[in-house]
Amino acid sequence: MSDLDSTERWIDALRWDENGMIPAIAQDAASGRVLMFAFMNRQAIRATVDSGTAVYWSRSRRRLWRKGEESGHVQRVRAIRTDCDGDVLLLLVDQAGGIACHTGRESCFFYQLDGDFWVAADPVLKEPKDIYGK
Repeated sequence: MSDLDSTERWIDALRWDENGMIPAIAQDAASGRVLMFAFMNRQAIRATVDSGTAVYWSRSRRRLWRKGEESGHVQRVRAIRTDCDGDVLLLLVDQAGGIACHTGRESCFFYQLDGDFWVAADPVLKEPKDIYGK
């Protein structure tokens, strides 16, 4: 990859999968903690760059998903990086409310392997029913 400055050239330099998606990892810019993983398409990354907040492609909803649109837990994007192959994105974010996971935890990566079991290693900071009203 080389430094590309044209509006379309930077996005074309990325390696998209056969469905037009690229994996995206959100990382807390201050602590370095990995918060979540999602996919982005071209429209999502353009919307992210234009708005300064994380926008992903929701495979389950089959539409753009503006992180925090329901919960208020918006991710302000400080920087976007890609790996050496250009096939994964890393978003350095400021996580509103300190909660990235729909379970009310700081990170979606809260399960830890303990012997033969996956155990929740992080506390629920806010009950999902109190976040989503469901």
